[in-house]
Amino acid sequence: MATLGDVAAKAHVSKMTVSRVINHPEKVTKELRDLVYAAMSELNYQPNFAAKALANNRTQIVKLFILERMDTVEPYYMNLLAGLADALDEKNYALQLVTKNSLDVGNCDGYVVTGMRNKDYGWLETVEKPIVLYGENQMGFDYVDTDNILGTRTSTNYAFACGYTTVVFVGINLPDSFAESREKGYTLAIAAHHAPPKVFRMDNRSHISDQVITKHFAEFPQNTCFVCASDRLAIGVERAVQRQGGQIPDDYGVIGFDGVFLDRIGSPQLTTIRQPVQKMGYETGRMVLHKIEENGTPQGHEVFVPTLVPRGTTRPPQEGQPK
Repeated sequence: MATLGDVAAKAHVSKMTVSRVINHPEKVTKELRDLVYAAMSELNYQPNFAAKALANNRTQIVKLFILERMDTVEPYYMNLLAGLADALDEKNYALQLVTKNSLDVGNCDGYVVTGMRNKDYGWLETVEKPIVLYGENQMGFDYVDTDNILGTRTSTNYAFACGYTTVVFVGINLPDSFAESREKGYTLAIAAHHAPPKVFRMDNRSHISDQVITKHFAEFPQNTCFVCASDRLAIGVERAVQRQGGQIPDDYGVIGFDGVFLDRIGSPQLTTIRQPVQKMGYETGRMVLHKIEENGTPQGHEVFVPTLVPRGTTRPPQEGQPK
């Protein structure tokens, strides 16, 4: 079996240089990396990452701790997991999914935490390993998220651009940053259009939004658009409007938020605000690895710009309407 010394001799460089290429490739030139990689390939050399982890007192494990119920967010998390795994794999880290009861089972080098609620921040401050949150917060923790205010501001403005005269917000009844930001985007846009706000808040479940819109349907005149805080809520709204005989998109519009699979299962398919979830997952993984390497140094936050995806639940924008 080839050794690190064999690779160094084959590439005509020092063992320290080979180690640097393996462990910190960004710190060496491309020519040097190519030279060492060619020698490694020819000798079929496989770096001993377990030994490296032991020497550095590392486990090469990052734990993903999901604090919300998975039945309200699938398949969203499959995209997040894919992005996280890609980032961790580049640095030969393993991703371990844990629950509240197994948080302290086994060691790790850092945590990614998602689904955090205001009530959870107290114990979060007691965790000694580096932590990055997937989801915005006002408590000073490093995080990655989409620009939630911009997202619903965009969807509300688009509803008016499509000629709808009444725009209703269907939000999530959580006292947490992302839910509050999505509602804030709506209220900012509705104020800019000098229109009266109308807000409904509920659990993030399609059957709940279906029930609420059905119950209040008489309050929504034709030419109403529903701006929703999630695609899951939007699916329920679409179903309720159609059951009540409303014509989508001619009489009523529906706009979701997330753009991960659920936006495509309705008929017609949802106009939505799409988050680049896989890219966001990758950035979260990259951030937690940087924080581990830098012994817990704060990393700040990274906010991604969401994009509007027009589909069949809204009319095309009307000429002369501001977008």
